[in-house]
Amino acid sequence: MKLPPQVGNPLARWRARRLAVSIVAVVAVVTMVLLSWQPVSTRIDSARAAALKSRVERIYTASYQSKAQSDLVSDRDSESHDQDNIYTKENPYGTNMTGLYVYFTTARAAKVSYRVSTPNKSYPDFSATPKGGATYKTTHEFQALGLIPGKSNTVTITITYRDGSSYTRTIKHKGASLLGWADMRLTSTKASSEQNLGDGLYAILGNDSDGQDFTLLYDKQGVLRAEIPILYYRSQRLLFDRNGLMWFSAATTTMAAMNSLGRLVKIYDLADKYILHHDYVFDGDQNILILATDLSRKDQTVQDQVVKLNTSTGKVTHVLDLGDLFPSYKKTTKKTGSIYATKENSRTDSGTKVRWDWMHINTIQYTDDGSVLLSSRETSTVIKVDDIEGTPSIGYLMGVSSFWKGTNYAKYSLSKVGDFPDSGGQHSVTYVKDDSLPEGQYYVTMFDNNYGNSPTRPGFDWSQIDGINTGYMGTYSKYSKYLVDEAKGTYTLVRSFTVPYSPIVSSVQDLDDGTTLVDSGTKGLFGIYNAKGKLIQQWRIAMQSGNIYRVYQYDFKGFFFASKA
Repeated sequence: MKLPPQVGNPLARWRARRLAVSIVAVVAVVTMVLLSWQPVSTRIDSARAAALKSRVERIYTASYQSKAQSDLVSDRDSESHDQDNIYTKENPYGTNMTGLYVYFTTARAAKVSYRVSTPNKSYPDFSATPKGGATYKTTHEFQALGLIPGKSNTVTITITYRDGSSYTRTIKHKGASLLGWADMRLTSTKASSEQNLGDGLYAILGNDSDGQDFTLLYDKQGVLRAEIPILYYRSQRLLFDRNGLMWFSAATTTMAAMNSLGRLVKIYDLADKYILHHDYVFDGDQNILILATDLSRKDQTVQDQVVKLNTSTGKVTHVLDLGDLFPSYKKTTKKTGSIYATKENSRTDSGTKVRWDWMHINTIQYTDDGSVLLSSRETSTVIKVDDIEGTPSIGYLMGVSSFWKGTNYAKYSLSKVGDFPDSGGQHSVTYVKDDSLPEGQYYVTMFDNNYGNSPTRPGFDWSQIDGINTGYMGTYSKYSKYLVDEAKGTYTLVRSFTVPYSPIVSSVQDLDDGTTLVDSGTKGLFGIYNAKGKLIQQWRIAMQSGNIYRVYQYDFKGFFFASKA
């Protein structure tokens, strides 16, 4: 019988070495194949992302916008354009992939409107009267919204004269491809049995991700009608000034103003030391008050400053340091967590550079008396700051009064009228003036996250608030509306209903028709609720990371569409 080779046998050692070399070679080949395949895909994606980033960066320059304007005018004016030779140009300023610039003249003064349709009936028609279209005139220039990307679109323009006669002209145009990832049609999780869903477009503000960012506009059927690229981060909200411009943040360092045709006419940087976060608002002079972080601070605090952007000059001035209003409270808070903020990213939920997020202001609202309401997530308090642009002082604190018990600021707490639980980590606080109320009274609405958590005040017992969640997973959040009476120093809950739980971010908005728009940000859901708090329509958004910051509805009248009557 032949014995198996022994360890000391030279032939056995040779065979073992040969087998080992073969295994190593196979592993090396397989590894090389895998590495040569995956990085190619990764490199392609990275190259595309870099090219898109570079493209958007060029769009947000004065030189790009100036050249786009001169090229457009030169091309348009190379020949005359009447109603039988309508001039169009796709997205001339690079700011809306579904937009079409339209220009023509008529011999007689006329009104105009348009309708966008496609043979694919899964996309409903989109009809509008453009800005200036409700006025009789002979020169017609506007941006038509809502073309369906990659599809054959028919834009039907209706021209109406003073005598009531009218006729139509049609334009065929294949829609451009989107730059980003957005769903052309949102998933409806609850179809409406009611016709009234508000009037306007839904702006998706902050589908936060590490990729290219956009502000997206959807119609009432959940169809995408505008894709506006921004540099990075998110647009916190849209502001419309008296000069017909729409202002928005295009990055943590950039505010931009766009006209109705899509041209960026103002692009302002916030200077090296500040980055914006969460919110901004017009003051009484239509300069913009911006929530900011001062990157130059030695104490490494974040999200506790307010700066002002002069919308005429672009000059940035410092307005408020909350540490000056709450010095003794600030000293008691704990610098905790891995929190960071850089010019490229003002998120404060992860990272390596420790920052001190002791207030975490997430909303600013300007009031008629030159004050502001600030929403502090970290303290679950609405803070009124009087004389914001003069000598700022604390006006009142609205929220959990026990949070401020034993501090120097308890005296500023409003008294609660009625028995109701306080808010926890509120967002989207809105000042609502009502002329039917006596002087000194107004409403405040909010998305009450119903989440009690304060890492910089770890000793506070949030469970004392009835029904509040103290974990990231919870049962429900709430829409809440309060009546504030400054003369009496009180606040009263006048309306509330539960909504899908979202411990952070999120928004609410009372619409003019009596319905309420609610975005539960971490769920990727936004919906319309009737006056009784009943959900009548809801959509789901494909999230790029973890949340949708805000969803607001804008009617865009006087901007994209004809002014209000």
